[in-house]
Amino acid sequence: MSDDRLRATLAAIDAANAGDPHTIAVRGRIRAKEQAHSELVSEWIARLAPRASETLQLAGRAHHLRRWEIPRADYPAGREGYLRWRRALHDFHAEQASAILAEHGYDPAEIRRVSDLLHKRGLARRDRDAQVLEDALCLVFLETQYREIAERLDEEKLLDVTAKTLRKMSDRAKELALELPLDPLDLATIRRAAGVAERETKEPPRGRT
Repeated sequence: MSDDRLRATLAAIDAANAGDPHTIAVRGRIRAKEQAHSELVSEWIARLAPRASETLQLAGRAHHLRRWEIPRADYPAGREGYLRWRRALHDFHAEQASAILAEHGYDPAEIRRVSDLLHKRGLARRDRDAQVLEDALCLVFLETQYREIAERLDEEKLLDVTAKTLRKMSDRAKELALELPLDPLDLATIRRAAGVAERETKEPPRGRT
């Protein structure tokens, strides 16, 4: 019964994401962007955590649920506008996912857990599910968006962005990142950024000895 419910709920999330007017080329196919994104997140979760909890699987699939309905352009430019947009997205994804989960019979505690994961509540490294979700999202970013960003940024900025991404990832996810079928130049940058992130982790905070 639970497996049937999970499959039906994932299918409902996929159906909602299939309406994305934006497309993305993924592994040789043109797909609705958020539908493809959510399925890739699910694939990485399955690889990182073969016994992933049902709530983690649902959060992974719903992470960008109907994301196109709240475009970045609706918010002011700059960091403050970006943060407002991100908060609005987290609330929107959680509301949309909660409605679908309730329709499929999930109880309030399960719905709240999915909402917490979508809001990234709690420290990721203290919450295994949150860390797995973060790893999956970072791996999808590297696989599907990194080349585009590499073409827009100068070398120093790209290295900084890459290091910040890697700092959010577990050691296992970093290893998998280096196995991605990326441009050799991109893989070289990721290796360099991994060294930067590792040094920064080991260095004491400024002003302390």
